[in-house]
Amino acid sequence: MRHLVLFDIDGTILRTGGAGLDAMRAALVDTFGTSGDPEYRYDGRTDPQIARELMRGAGVDDETITARMPMLLRRYTDGLVARLAEPQRHVSMYPGVAALIDAVDAHPDMMLGLLTGNVDRGARLKLGAVGLDFDRFRVNAFGSDSEVRAQLPAIAHARMREVTGIDLAGSDVVVIGDTPADIACGRDLGARAIAVATGRYSVKELAAHAPYAVFEDLGDTDAVMAAIEGRVGAESTQPVER
Repeated sequence: MRHLVLFDIDGTILRTGGAGLDAMRAALVDTFGTSGDPEYRYDGRTDPQIARELMRGAGVDDETITARMPMLLRRYTDGLVARLAEPQRHVSMYPGVAALIDAVDAHPDMMLGLLTGNVDRGARLKLGAVGLDFDRFRVNAFGSDSEVRAQLPAIAHARMREVTGIDLAGSDVVVIGDTPADIACGRDLGARAIAVATGRYSVKELAAHAPYAVFEDLGDTDAVMAAIEGRVGAESTQPVER
């Protein structure tokens, strides 16, 4: 095993048509009486981080937020079940994602995993909504493991060692995501970041954060696999106007 390949979920693997956003806002209102700042950006953050930052902004103290966090996340994931099933949501995978996941999963030198701000149950629900078998992702790190996204690559790296007995170099960990936070989170570990502009950030915006490679989408399986294997030059990170 030579590479641990960790996929973000929202904006990278799939879109939920706002199901997660609506479920979280409803859960926050039910738990704290407010959903917080309507202009707050959810992308690139963990679910518990989202809740804490929004409620701090609304004047709720940390002790109360911590005490109510389990209830909030339970309400959030319960609400997510119904919202993901609503036909108007158009929940779907992005172009090329299924083929890329198949390619990574089938590669003898790669371990397929997740690195996501979603809590464990939320990740399972979202993948299930687009027909992806959660059990294919063998090494994972979730927002339920840490509120701090930058801690997730090290958690996944340690789990890789637990699952396989193999202690990969940090540079053999690859994080695939759609936000600057995805690009930055693995730097302390030495992980390589592959950015994709299927979320809210353009290729140009993502390239400004110096990922190893950046793509408009994940539709070119061969090109993305080359980036995962470290077979691309610096030209792959140059910005392309959308």
